[in-house]
Amino acid sequence: MRPDTIALSRGQRLALTAASFALIAVASMALGPLISGSGWWWMCAFIAAGTLFGGAGLRAIRTPASLVPVLELVILVLLLTLLFGGTTSFALIVPTTGTFTEFGELLGGAERTIQQQSVPAIPVPALTFALALGVGVLAVCIDILVQTVRMPALAAAPALVPILIPGFIIEAGAEAPTLVLAAAAYLLLLRVDVRVRRRARIMAGDEGDDAATVISPARVPIASTLGATLGLAGAGLVVAAVLAASTPSISTSLLLGTGNPSTIFGRGVSPFIDLGRDLRRPDPSPAFHYFSPDGERPYFTLLTLDRFEGATWGVTDTAIDGDNTVDAMPRPEGLSSEVRADEHPIDVTIDEVRTTWLPVPYPTTRVDGLRGSWFWEDGSLAVRGIDADTAGQRYQANWLEVDPTPAQLRAADRRVSDEFTRFLALPDDLPQVISDTAAQVTGTAATPYDAAVAIQAFLRSPDFEYSTEAPVEDGYDGGGFDVIAQFLESRAGYCVHFASTMAVLAREVGIPARISVGYTQGSPSQERVGGLQRIEVDSHDLHAWPELYFEGVGWVPFEPTPGRGLVPDYSRPGAGEGAGPPIPQSGSAAPSASGRAAADPGGGITGTGGGLALADSWWLRGGVIALLAAAVLLAPAALRAGQRASRLRRIARGERPADAAWSELTATARDLGVDVGIADTPRAVASRIADREGFAADEAGAALIVLRDAVERERYGPALRTGVPDADLIGALETARAALADDERAVDRIRAVLIPRSLVDRAQAAFSERLSPGT
Repeated sequence: MRPDTIALSRGQRLALTAASFALIAVASMALGPLISGSGWWWMCAFIAAGTLFGGAGLRAIRTPASLVPVLELVILVLLLTLLFGGTTSFALIVPTTGTFTEFGELLGGAERTIQQQSVPAIPVPALTFALALGVGVLAVCIDILVQTVRMPALAAAPALVPILIPGFIIEAGAEAPTLVLAAAAYLLLLRVDVRVRRRARIMAGDEGDDAATVISPARVPIASTLGATLGLAGAGLVVAAVLAASTPSISTSLLLGTGNPSTIFGRGVSPFIDLGRDLRRPDPSPAFHYFSPDGERPYFTLLTLDRFEGATWGVTDTAIDGDNTVDAMPRPEGLSSEVRADEHPIDVTIDEVRTTWLPVPYPTTRVDGLRGSWFWEDGSLAVRGIDADTAGQRYQANWLEVDPTPAQLRAADRRVSDEFTRFLALPDDLPQVISDTAAQVTGTAATPYDAAVAIQAFLRSPDFEYSTEAPVEDGYDGGGFDVIAQFLESRAGYCVHFASTMAVLAREVGIPARISVGYTQGSPSQERVGGLQRIEVDSHDLHAWPELYFEGVGWVPFEPTPGRGLVPDYSRPGAGEGAGPPIPQSGSAAPSASGRAAADPGGGITGTGGGLALADSWWLRGGVIALLAAAVLLAPAALRAGQRASRLRRIARGERPADAAWSELTATARDLGVDVGIADTPRAVASRIADREGFAADEAGAALIVLRDAVERERYGPALRTGVPDADLIGALETARAALADDERAVDRIRAVLIPRSLVDRAQAAFSERLSPGT
């Protein structure tokens, strides 16, 4: 196949550009099942339109074909700067060194948010940037194939890229309607190309040197090429459908994998899998520190495990809701207004822990000051980043200190609503020792609350020992029911075993239960800032604890691990009855048990620096974009209007008035598409213009002669005056310009105003003069 070298008109190239835009815009719709909302598609369409039609504009001003793709990439960078450059750009659109640094951070964040997000993903700025960049590059590739190389059939290759991507991620692949629309867009492009190619050959009279001369019809028969075009498009549709349907899916739940499976923070990976190894590392590393104005020292939750499948605990995999922003978090599930809940502020600074799960007390009502995009999860209120991690974060959290009374807990309804039955799920083959222990420990409990207190007291009794050196053979490091059964026999383990055992025993007696993984309250330091004491939290404070659900109170934490953390007052034996000795507590002297704190290379993702700025100021940026687009569209008209006003002032001041009037007349003619050369003499131009119908009237013809004679006298007889008053020159100019416009259609007159050809011709002439030899 040889590229077609026949020159195309501006209109023909514009038609190809429009068809190319339709193809890439429709093809990008195939990503719809992977990304929530439609705002990302509109942004990608804007990028594709700006790049493709910018290339059309470059060709309209006769830019060398080899430079157009390069300049299209420049346009792409300018558009990306406008949308994502933020404060790093100059005049909102010109990139700086900081802009490219920001782009690098966005690409890094996009890579990690792809690894972390579930389908459908939230189009955070990092992901949207990657999509916009990818669509822009594909648009340039399509434009090269269609316009530069003139092989539009090959445009199917870049268009297939977004169509094939869903097949790698979800089982269904691209949606059938999208495939049909993509095939239709491809058909349209081929059809437009056939029509343009045939029309260009007819206009050029290109029949070949040795071919017989044939008079071609004025209109190309549609049926002449329709069959071949439909056949080619149909074959493309079949190929796209087969590829999209047969491509193996990588994951049915995550956008592109699960990240590093060795991290406890990775979504879908058991957080207990490496706990034993982590706990046996003797040297702690700083995690974070905080200041609590009210002096409160809460537990900090990273993530909540609610799915127990027998072998392990895990997180129920659900897509993040883009509306769940951390600036306003809901009241916790089941919490009645009758239960005391005091709100406390707390300032947290991350030291070394790096994870996509944010350490916050449960329940938290809002978080401020975070970089990147963070969202809370339904039910657990765990806060998760999708284009940022905790590294270097400083934030303020408002959390509720829920303080129920034993009477309120005892009064909780025994019935479990349907939405909480999943927190009672246990495997069918539960070891007998678990059932026997549950019956033995809670046999005399009058209420679910009393049963929970009894289970906690049982696990904190002297019969159990906290030990990170408990037997670890045969998978003892974990929270599955086999491990729990072994733990109940050996009665030695660490917080994972205590928390898992209490949660399973609670479920066995009908109390909804889950496990929180995070940090205990930390240790006070000697440092004070503004009268507030600094609390240090390190990797030895890592911890796991159970939370049990009571209707009217909500999720309530318990502390079954002896020698660890803080036992809530409401969970002490005899609480509310004036009986029961205090339960021993300890700080965080022993190594804790809930994961790797210092390094989480796979689970964390890099922040973007200006993460939510785009989302938060979308309307502002949209307004700026609209204004800039209008300014770009109207700039040529404004320049042309300024040029006309300048020439009229020259006439009024008598500064070579005839030359100014004639320049304005010829510029108007070129704007309207009249074939007027810059080097043509006034008499040749006047002769060509006089043949138009608008000058058949005596007044218009006379005005043209007045302008011609005046400019000839002024140019070729400098010592002579034009002999025409300036006011008469202006009147003759306006009459001649009106006659020129009378012969054109309304659409051509509008085009002449918005896209004045005279400006382009003048710029080209100046550019050629500068490049000519001897200058």
